[in-house]
Parts: sequence; structure tokens; C-alpha cells
Amino acid sequence: MAYEVIARKWRPQTFEDVVGQDHVVRTLRNAIESQRLAHAYLFVGPRGIGKTSIARLFARALNCEQGPTVKPCGACDACREIAAGNSLDVLEIDGASNTGVDKVRELLETVKFAPARGRFKIYLIDEVHMLSVAAFNALLKTLEEPPAHVKFFFATTEPHKILPTILSRCQRFDLRRIALPLIVERLKLIARSEKVRIDDDALLAVARTAEGGLRDAESALDQLISFCGREIAEADVLAVFGLVSRQGLDELVESVLRGDVRGIVERVAAFEDAGKDLARVLAELMEQFRHLLVQRAAGDAAGAADLTDAQRETVRRLAELADTERLLRILDVLTDADDRLKHTLSKRTLLETALIRCARAATTVSLEELLLQVRSLTEGAPPTAAGAGAATAAGAGAATAAGAQERARPGPRAAPASAAAEAPGPYAARPAAGGEGEAARLRANWAEIIKRAGRSALSAKSALADARVLRVEADTVVLGVDREFAADWESLKVPRVRAAVEQALGAELGRAVAVRCEAVDLESVSEAAPAAAAPAAAAPPVANDQKPKPSKRDWAAEPVVRKVLDLFEGSITEVRE
Repeated sequence: MAYEVIARKWRPQTFEDVVGQDHVVRTLRNAIESQRLAHAYLFVGPRGIGKTSIARLFARALNCEQGPTVKPCGACDACREIAAGNSLDVLEIDGASNTGVDKVRELLETVKFAPARGRFKIYLIDEVHMLSVAAFNALLKTLEEPPAHVKFFFATTEPHKILPTILSRCQRFDLRRIALPLIVERLKLIARSEKVRIDDDALLAVARTAEGGLRDAESALDQLISFCGREIAEADVLAVFGLVSRQGLDELVESVLRGDVRGIVERVAAFEDAGKDLARVLAELMEQFRHLLVQRAAGDAAGAADLTDAQRETVRRLAELADTERLLRILDVLTDADDRLKHTLSKRTLLETALIRCARAATTVSLEELLLQVRSLTEGAPPTAAGAGAATAAGAGAATAAGAQERARPGPRAAPASAAAEAPGPYAARPAAGGEGEAARLRANWAEIIKRAGRSALSAKSALADARVLRVEADTVVLGVDREFAADWESLKVPRVRAAVEQALGAELGRAVAVRCEAVDLESVSEAAPAAAAPAAAAPPVANDQKPKPSKRDWAAEPVVRKVLDLFEGSITEVRE
């Protein structure tokens, strides 16, 4: 007897054998039991997940001599003919090779004839999206009002190519990619039946190569048995399919996280010398960094169902080497590299470049953080919350009238050296009484407060970016928002956003505080706040040729400025020369 490949030998023979498509099987079984049978069904999904197999099972259930039944006998002539693919009443048609309207018209000529043996005449068209528009249109009338003895079963991987008029006449079933644990369990069952010994790591590697398609996994197992015989190890899977070992992948990930450029270059070279597909290497790297991100952001409970215990422990260890922000940047870089990889002439160069950029992600600053630093500089605060040392340094810079801030914004910012040494921040040139000292402290660390609030609620970050600290009244922080942008503060009415802002401010002050907003002119507040904190400071002379400052409305009307604001979803908080 001729050898039958595993994918055909283990094709589902009953609805109970179908793996991972319970939502489809349940609907079809209920339709059969209640006799609510439609005239057209469309099965949608990627390759190898059971579209055609389910359609054949459905045909057997309808035409079985004991049926219609949810458990076709498999022994009657109708069941055996459908299973063998030679039934006169179940016509399987390849849409890819019968795309023309003439083929469809020939098919429709047979619709009027009664079934030869079974209860229904069933037309199963695979890859139906390949039919031409004219062929679809020829099918429309019959599909809308078919004879009572006719059923149409369509299968496709690309439903968006099917005419909407066809889709509206069918019951559609979207089949899912099969989960990794289900594929592994199915492969274990097949291996036991075929008397093949295969370890769990090898099964997991085979299941990963299938990308959710059970047929692909079964074909891969068939190939491995031919290569290895009755004993299959993970190393055999890696050798046959050109996969990267978990150890090699983890070493490369660790090199990236530790900034080891030499290690990155050496490991990428080793992969290429071993004949590994660098596109697959990149895909597996993205998957591993995703595991690290999920571990870092959500902990052990999320997203680790496809890992062994040893792999989970490795993920925990590697996740300690980077924070969430850095992992997000790394995934951004790798995603960009994946988009460009298919168009490049040198995959190795592109992969090395991307990984070196990832290794330097810890030393780079995101655009969001840079904008926060710029906003802080416009207020005279340090670019990052670096503590009292940074604040004192900023105050000293103002006292010497050096740097871009002093040139750009004249005002009463300079203070005597003795006063600057005692000042808690650049906003207080003399000791402040009551809440003014706390207000100055908030201004000095405003960038860090924004970041802290943004970690809890992203809307809080955008709201605080357009605000200024006016004063602290007992346990209430009064924030000023420009009258032109007062609508932005609608987000503070959301309890979660308000709680994030109050928590960030309270963490800085060391006690629980509430928030109140006032609409003000931020241009006057930005100039007046430092002066109010240091009334004794001497104002540097204003240049005679200084031009009047343009207003925010004037700049917002400029086309180029408007494009920048739209691109970054920002707003003008201050205008300076």
C-alpha cells in the first residue's frame, strides 16, 4: 500500500477531531440538529487550519445515509465517497484554476440536476477569491435563489477580494490560527501513534515553525521522521529548518541589553556562517523581546503560555537588564528593521545596524523626553529631575547670566551669589515662606513630575505639559493653564487622570494633595513666576534693539508651525526670539 503523508492520514474524520475551531464546529452542529441549514457557507482563515476539512465534514454530515447528523457514520457509500473525494454529489473545485466566467457557467448548468445519490448537491469551491469579477457576477443569481437541493461551500484565505454582493449571501465563519499548546498536544498524539520519540523542546520548536497552522506542523513532523528516524531531538529540528537555538538567541539578546557590540557582531556572523535565515532570526528576536516587555510590564501571569519553565526563568533574568521604556524603543527599532529587511541587499548589515542601535537605546533620549526637557528649559528648570545639585547648578547659571536661557529671555532672573547658594531651585533666589517654597520645588522638578504622572495615565502627561505651577495653598496645588488651551483640561475630569496627577504631585511634596486649575495668560505667568520668587534680583538691561515678541496666535497661523503642531499633537506654550 502506498505511503500516506501524516497531514492526510490524520485529517479530521469527525467534528470531535477538529482542533482549535470550537466556535465553528458548535455552530454547524447546532445548525444540523435544528435543521437551520443555509444555502451558502464561507470558511475564512489562513492556510492549514481546517477550512476544507470542516467543509468536507459538513458535507458528510448532510449527505450521510443516517443523516443529516452531527455524527456521520463514515461507513455508508456517501461518507466513503466524500472522504475519498470521488462523490458525484460533492464537487470540489479549485478556484485558482477555474477563474473564468465560462467555467462558472458550465458549473451552473449542472445545478438544476438532482443529486445522484445523496440528499444534497454540494459545490465546494476552494480559494474562491481567485474567481474573476465576471465569474462572481454569473454566480450571483443562483447563489441568491438556489434550488432546495443545492449547497455552496466556499473557502478562502483572502476574503477582502470577494465581492460584497457574494459575502452578503453567505454565512461566514472566521477560523482562527491554532494555539501553540493545541498544536503541541496534537503532535504528541501523532508521535505516540507513529511510535516516534520526540522531546518537548523539539515539539515546541516544530509548533513554532507552523505559525498557527496544524497542517504545516504535521508536514514538518513528517519531514523530521524521514530525517531522524524514530528519535527526534531539538537539535534535529534546528538543523532541518534552519532555526536558531534558544541559547544562541538568548545570548544575542543579552549582548544587546548589556551594550556588547562585539558580542552582537560575532553572533550575527555566526548565524550567517551557519546558514541561518536572518529574517527568521530577526522575527525570533522580536518575539523574545516581546516576552521581555510583557514580563517587565505585566509580570509572570501574562503572555508566557508558549514557553517552557526554563525559558520563563531566562525571560525573568533578562527582563531585569532593561526597563519598559528601553524595551519599547528596542521593539520600535526591530519593527522598522523588519519592514526594511525585505528590500535590502545586505540583510546582515541591516540586522547588525539595528541591533547596535538597540544596544545604544539606553543612552539615547526619546523625542517625548526631549520635548519635556525643552519645556522645562523654557521655564528655567533643569532638563531632568536630577536633584538639588542640578537645581543649584541651574540657579548658578542664571546668576552668571550665561547660556541660551539668559540670552533668550531677559528678566529678573539673576541673583547674588550668596542668595543663589541658599536657593532651593532656580525659582527662589531667597528663602520663601509658606507654600512658595513648595511651588518652587514643583517647578524645579516639573519634567520628572510629568513623567511620573504619564506612567499612570498618558492623558495626564499631555495635560501637565501645557500647565504651570502657580502656587501651593495648604493641601491644594493650583495649576495655571492658558485660556486658549483650557479645553485640554477636560481630561482632568476623568478620575483616573486626576488621581495620576495628584499622586505625582503628592510624591514630590511628600503628602497627599488636591489639584485645582485656573485659566491664566501663561506668557505673563512664565515671566512673573521667577520674579515673584526673587523680587530682590537685579534685572539685566534690555537691549535697545529688541523687537516686540510675536504672539502665540501669530505663530500658530504660520503654515509651517501649524504642520509641526499637528505632527506632534502639540500646542504653543511660549514664544521667544
